[in-house]
Amino acid sequence: MRSWLARRGRAARKALLPGVALAAIAIVAGVAAAWLVPLPERLHTGPSVVVRDAHGSVIHAFLAPDERWRLPVAIAEVDPDYLDALFRFEDKRFDSHLGVDPVAVGRAAMLNVSSGRVVSGGSTITMQLVRMLEPRPRTVGSKAIEALRAVQLELRLSKAEILRLYLQHIPYGRNVEGLESGAWAMFGHGSSELEAGEIATLLAIPQNPTARYPTDRNAERLREARNRVASRLLADGALPVGPGGDVDAVMAALVAAPVPAHLRAMPREAPHVAWWLRERTAAGVPRIDTTLDLGVQRTAEEILGEAQASLERRGIRHGSVVVIDHRTMEIVALVGNVAWGDEPGQQIAAFDVPRSPGSTLKPFVYALAIDEGLALPSHLVSDVPVDYGGYSPRNYDGSWAGLVELEEALSRSLNVPFVNLLGAVGTETLLGRLRRMGVTSLRRDPGFYGLSVAVGGVELTPVEVATIYAVLARDGDAAPIRLVRGLEPPAGGGDRALSAEASWLTRRALALRDRPDFPTRRRLSGAPRGIHWKTGTSTGRRDAWAVGSGPTFTAAVWLGNLDGEGSSHLVGADAAGPILFDVLEALHRGDRVPLDGRPTGLAEVSVCAYSGHVPGAACTQTRRVLARRASVPTESCPYHVGVEVDLDSGLAVGPGCRDGRRTEERSFVRWPSVVRRHVAARSGRLPEPPAMDPGCAPRTDDGPPRIVHPPTDHVALLLPGLPAETQRVPLEAATAGADRLAWFVDGELVQAASADDRVWWVPSPGRHEIVVSDARGRTSRRTLEVRVRD
Repeated sequence: MRSWLARRGRAARKALLPGVALAAIAIVAGVAAAWLVPLPERLHTGPSVVVRDAHGSVIHAFLAPDERWRLPVAIAEVDPDYLDALFRFEDKRFDSHLGVDPVAVGRAAMLNVSSGRVVSGGSTITMQLVRMLEPRPRTVGSKAIEALRAVQLELRLSKAEILRLYLQHIPYGRNVEGLESGAWAMFGHGSSELEAGEIATLLAIPQNPTARYPTDRNAERLREARNRVASRLLADGALPVGPGGDVDAVMAALVAAPVPAHLRAMPREAPHVAWWLRERTAAGVPRIDTTLDLGVQRTAEEILGEAQASLERRGIRHGSVVVIDHRTMEIVALVGNVAWGDEPGQQIAAFDVPRSPGSTLKPFVYALAIDEGLALPSHLVSDVPVDYGGYSPRNYDGSWAGLVELEEALSRSLNVPFVNLLGAVGTETLLGRLRRMGVTSLRRDPGFYGLSVAVGGVELTPVEVATIYAVLARDGDAAPIRLVRGLEPPAGGGDRALSAEASWLTRRALALRDRPDFPTRRRLSGAPRGIHWKTGTSTGRRDAWAVGSGPTFTAAVWLGNLDGEGSSHLVGADAAGPILFDVLEALHRGDRVPLDGRPTGLAEVSVCAYSGHVPGAACTQTRRVLARRASVPTESCPYHVGVEVDLDSGLAVGPGCRDGRRTEERSFVRWPSVVRRHVAARSGRLPEPPAMDPGCAPRTDDGPPRIVHPPTDHVALLLPGLPAETQRVPLEAATAGADRLAWFVDGELVQAASADDRVWWVPSPGRHEIVVSDARGRTSRRTLEVRVRD
């Protein structure tokens, strides 16, 4: 018996061997085919690119390459209740099958036989994905191909990747594909938080999208399908029912709720920044997560949009608003233009277009001069006509202040004091500091720009102007700005560009409200508290600027015409100022103004009551002002001179000729020679300290003449094609007296003239040594470089 059984076993095994071999061959062939046969072509069609704000809300969506709305889906961001309902409704064993679920197929077959019609296909999520990617007629043969393709996908892709692709390709009618697209098209929000009725709707439509997507004709069919799905899911415990857990109440409320009436438009806000970012983002990146705050973006857009009609009537067609949270240096609003349309220039992102910043750089010249120990806010400075080799800056209103405190000069946005101050600070110092703050538009060497930088002789983008003012609001800490999350910070920035003390003193000057650039409307309606601001108008009135900061936000407003056309209404205070104030007021409404955070590095120092300089021996009165303790200027008051006067003759005397005379020391004010020249030209000679008694030797303690122009490190540029005689360079010096001065260039006498006169020199390319000498042989020297402009 045992031998017979053994023979039967051997025979059975021999008979099975061909079948096992065939099965093995089939498995190997199937696996090989799964890797050799290309995956469905549509699998490689990219999704829509979306731009999201800092809170994950979609700001702007673009059509996918195949002209469909296919917003990218991240499984981790999908409402877990939806995923639970999806698996319960479509594929309960998704995690365990290999593309085909034998249990589901068998159950579907029995149900179809018992019903006498096809009521269930037993398709898995993977098989449905195949059908989405490669639509075929609903036949048995098609079903078999779908099953094979599903196994292929299971072998080639992970379960997470299959689920993501499924969620990204679910059809919702017309050209709307994917769960995220469906949620936006049906309900106007994403799939991260869905209500019970929304989940049922999003599961019902894909079963027959053509007959159920939202239209008036499909409304009843969609309602019935949604209610059937909801009833089944509630019975299965697969829909959220809230803390009460009353399934009947949830179903009743759901049945009574309307279905979507139409497909909503996809988010298309902030088009300028969206297109700008898309062009600069690597291909294949489906989501651009930004630092923008959609609420702040809408506020800025609304304010600029409300001004559009008024601006257009004044010949101003374009504009931009940039808002930075200067605590984090994140850009929270980026308005690219007054409108998005087909008119010329309307689709240009103006926030990235370099324009002349007008007077908006003066505060940084001011702060640097304080940091370098070259000036105090109290310093008395001259505001008179000057000429720098053909460059003659003038004030906006055409008037001259003569002598004015530096803080007031900033408040009134006078030009000449800051051109002169930049000559002392150095153009390269200013440009280097701006680059440290994150400015990248300055690609030329300092000699190309010259001293006109102080009044707008460079070009910066609105983003850059907002950035440097955000640094000022941060006490000079130049942290890099951020716009796109997940990217490394841009090059530059990240260190201290200005001292906290200089920043604070500058902000104090910019917070004064009785200023010429204070918006007229705000004189009646008030203004946000705790802000500092600056306006600017470029030469030719081609650009109007207003930029400032509150406790939290820094905003910059630019208005102009991108074709360079000027307008008499393009004035910073009148055109851009009101928009800036509206933005800052809207963003800081309700904010508590912080207490005065005066830096500890500021100290009270005594200065001459008249000149604001460190008092000299001749200063009879002083006052106390704030100064940066680490960089108090050392030069004493240049305006007061002490003169020993003979009481009988009224003439000046010296130590060698006072014997036998009744004398006393008196203090006199002597204005700088550049101011004397200006006043003398208009109203005659100014009062001077008494002349020296003829019997006394001249005073020798007033120092050598000081070269005023050309300034230190100045580079003169010659325009090609013009005679050098028409591009003469002015030579000016400041002296305590009215001595005659002799000017030499490279050892050759140019001219001897009064100290109050300006001497002109015809330049030639190269480096030249300029020497000025007074009647007593005292000299000053300066090197000037002359270049031919490219």
